[in-house]
Amino acid sequence: MSKLPGVTLSFSTLIKNYQRLQSELVEGIRNLASRMSEATPGQFLLLQFQMASVTQIGESISNLISQVNSVINNAVRAQKTQ
Repeated sequence: MSKLPGVTLSFSTLIKNYQRLQSELVEGIRNLASRMSEATPGQFLLLQFQMASVTQIGESISNLISQVNSVINNAVRAQKTQ
């Protein structure tokens, strides 16, 4: 867990917030799909923007996990050579 003045960040908090964003997006899609005849182009664009944002966040989390795995693998390799 990272601690800065006034900032606390943990992986579980990050994942929980990501899941919340995904759930809100799914709910928005369901709501729009349930009243397609009333949907406006702006609502479609907003959902498209939200989908792109959720995708970017997911890719960032995936990259973070990959970097952590890489650090761990390098540390293990360094221990093996000693």
